[in-house]
Amino acid sequence: MTVAPAASASITIDPWDPGYATSFTAEALTELDATTAEIDLDVEVPAARWRPITPDVPAALPRSLLIVDGVRRIEARVWVSDPTGAMPTAGIAASCAAGVVRCDLDGAAPAQLAEVSVRRSLFTPSPHAAALRTWAGAYTVQPAPGAGAEQLSLALQRQLSELEVELATRHRTAGEDDLLILDGPLRGRAHLPRTIGYVKTHHTAYLSGPAASVLASLAPGQRTPVFGMGTSWRRHSWYLRLPVRSPAPWAGIARCEAGADLPAAEVIALADLSTVILPTLAGVDYKDPRAPQNLVPIGGLEKLLRHHLGDAKLLYRALRRATARPSAGPGDGVRRV
Repeated sequence: MTVAPAASASITIDPWDPGYATSFTAEALTELDATTAEIDLDVEVPAARWRPITPDVPAALPRSLLIVDGVRRIEARVWVSDPTGAMPTAGIAASCAAGVVRCDLDGAAPAQLAEVSVRRSLFTPSPHAAALRTWAGAYTVQPAPGAGAEQLSLALQRQLSELEVELATRHRTAGEDDLLILDGPLRGRAHLPRTIGYVKTHHTAYLSGPAASVLASLAPGQRTPVFGMGTSWRRHSWYLRLPVRSPAPWAGIARCEAGADLPAAEVIALADLSTVILPTLAGVDYKDPRAPQNLVPIGGLEKLLRHHLGDAKLLYRALRRATARPSAGPGDGVRRV
């Protein structure tokens, strides 16, 4: 008797460069049952009628698209002494940069860089810290809620978010028909009008059961219905799939967010716009290791922003020089940088 060989499991290569992990973290699959997010599937259509949506191209697109992104970098970890003799307090010297790209959706002009802004700061909870003045610029003191690594990092992220909001507000004209895309979750920025948060890396799977099946069946240019989501903050959300060649289960999937206070009709209109516009900006794999989710304007802006941050090694040397203590003599063993 001939025994048929057992079917082997298929293997799919995720299109993202392995240096960036994956667009959908393995932890997200195991977090599905543990998520505490409150999900409302009935925002656009009843949950029982969920299906992939292919939106029609609107009769009138926004005149322009603004894309805002930011990058951050910790340049040195520092200790701030206490004049009373108590233990020093930890801190970080860090830089962040944000930029705005304007795209004319009518194709009348190429995408243009509107502005780039850079901030260098010393984050610490110490009340005794003073600005670090280096030949490369001053690191102004910014209070942090605590000296832990996560608290310092959150303080840096908060400054970057504030800088992004500042730039976005400055480059929006009252009454102008535009759409704003913020790279990353919308938290702390949901008050901005006509704004979408664009999330390209997925840490948690928010949909399960039949809704997750709808997500998996999306074709390029399709989206899920809008759903409500509440974690530590509330917002509307939807998933869409960008053009992609890979059959990996989450290839080309991005999640978008809109403010929780918006009427359902306005959110649905934003969801349709994003599904029509964003696929035209999808990254290509021979240029970007995080294609297609890393949109072309975002990828180009990120490279430019990292350039504006400056050379990390030179900034580290500048910080070392600014904090170096006077030598006690030629034989003190202190190495100057």
